[in-house]
Amino acid sequence: MTKQTSHALEDKYNAEEDAKKIAEHEAKKEPSQTNLEKLPNPTGWRILVMPFRVKEKTEGGIIIAQESLDRARAAVQVGYVLKMGPLCYEDKDRYPTGPWCKEKEWVIFARYAGSRMDIDGGEIRMLNDDEILGTIEDPTNLIHAM
Repeated sequence: MTKQTSHALEDKYNAEEDAKKIAEHEAKKEPSQTNLEKLPNPTGWRILVMPFRVKEKTEGGIIIAQESLDRARAAVQVGYVLKMGPLCYEDKDRYPTGPWCKEKEWVIFARYAGSRMDIDGGEIRMLNDDEILGTIEDPTNLIHAM
């Protein structure tokens, strides 16, 4: 009996055909959720916020010590509003001038405000609408140059 061997070009062709079949199969599946859709939806008057993360390396390439990073994160409590519950700022008696913030804005909140949840890649917080202390255009304005 003779053993049949394949050539490198034949192997490459077979691998390309397999990759095409896999891609076609994946394309027929339902579209996957975006990362934002995978996060919990706030209920009532709650706001989902992603806290600002301090850069771990300076522009010059120096890696910042973990203790300094922790101190900077604790000193500045700023977050990006990802989602808002359906009842946020609906109470006209409490908020006569309207909402204090809206989605896709940077906000300032108290250090221990909200419920913390660890997710892949960091942390998110669920805050009440009255725990927002203010808004800010650029969170890096609050952090000292390192």
